[in-house]
Order: sequence, then C-alpha cells, then structure tokens
Amino acid sequence: MQFIPVKTKAILPPKDDIYPVLDKYLPSLKEGDVVLISSKILGIHQGHCVKIKEDTLKEKDALVMKEADYYIKRKYVPHEFSLTIKDNTIVASAGIDRSNGNGYYVMWPKNTNKLLKEICDYLKKKRKIKKLALIAVDSHMLPLRSGTMGVSIGFYGLEPTKDYRGSKDIFGRKLKCSKANIVDTLAVMGNFLMGEADETTPLLIIRNANFINFTNRQTAKKLLVPIKEDIFYPLLGKYHKNKK
Repeated sequence: MQFIPVKTKAILPPKDDIYPVLDKYLPSLKEGDVVLISSKILGIHQGHCVKIKEDTLKEKDALVMKEADYYIKRKYVPHEFSLTIKDNTIVASAGIDRSNGNGYYVMWPKNTNKLLKEICDYLKKKRKIKKLALIAVDSHMLPLRSGTMGVSIGFYGLEPTKDYRGSKDIFGRKLKCSKANIVDTLAVMGNFLMGEADETTPLLIIRNANFINFTNRQTAKKLLVPIKEDIFYPLLGKYHKNKK
C-alpha cells in the first residue's frame, strides 16, 4: 500500500474553486485509488467561511453554536476549545478553524458526502477510471490522549467497514460484534502525512489498498451509530442538542 501526498498552491478563503486545483495538481490516478481531501479546502470551495472581526472567544462561540449539532455548555469547558458533536463526529468547536484561514474562520463543508460524490464522479469521468473513492479528513482529539489524529467527516465510493461477525477467532470462538473501521483508519495515517501547518498538502492518494470494496452507492449510514445506541452514550448523553 502506498501513501502519496500531493502538494498544491495555497487554497484561499473565503472561496476558492477546488476543480482547477484537482486538474492541475492531482497526478494520474489508477483504478482502485482512494483520494483523501482536507475538510478545510472543501469548506473553502463552498465559500463556507466567515470573516474574523474581533478574534475573541465570544465571537467564535457564537459561530460554534450555529454550526454544532450538539454541544457541552461553555461553563463546563474552561479552555479555548468547546466540546461539540458535528456530523456524527466528536470534534472541538464544530470543526471551525482559523489556522491557515487568512483572516477567516473556515467551517466544515455542507452535505459532505454529496459533495464528495460530485467530485468523485468528476474525477472518474476526467481521468477515465471506474473504481475510485474519496474521503474528507480533519483532525480531532481522543479523550485521555495528547495530540490530534485524523478522522473522516465524510466519504464516498467504498464500503466503510470490514465485518468480522460470524468469523471465528484463533480458538474457534465465533465473533459477535467485531467490525473494523476502514474509513477512519485510512484517515488517521493520511491526515498525519498531509500535515497540520504550512505543508500545503491538502490531498493524498492511497494506492494498492487491496482490502477495499468499492461501490457507486452512498454508504455513509453504514458507519454511523445513533447516539442513544452508542457504547459511549453515558458520556454523550451529557451533550445538549442544538436548537438551530
């Protein structure tokens, strides 16, 4: 398996079309490639950016409240980042970022899976290939761990999990619950190689990942767990649903 980082020009807020960037910088694609795309350039592509006026916590919190699906009240979060759930992902401050924003807050794209399908269809036609998948990635933090790691905020073109249920372990015991999360596993390594600072590497190609099952259907729902059915619900239940 290969990880091929792709450098590009700086993608500039508040709006910058991604398609000319893909045409110019994305190298030749092969059947079975997976393209990872930074959530930030997808948000900029849609113009989903807001000019920073005061650069205060109050200003950012007001924006977070518009974007988050669930949130922990600010009085319980005594540091800069707020605790939120956005698009079935636990993330700081609803994914809103001002790093490399050039004076703007950059938000996650809207309807990410739909946008990725549009981009995937474009690349398939342009590059004359049939098997291709896209994953939008950002960074988030794990509880009780220092540092950030990648996470998928949307994807298209592949089955997101490998199901081991019904298989046997090395002692012949039949597995009842085990699934492997393929999408986020790829997002972790891809996000690390794409970088967090001035790398200008918002794209990455994963090649020869022979364990992937490609599809032309939307499969995002297969990855998601309803919040009340999640093993972490005793913690997630402390979040408040945002009344937008």
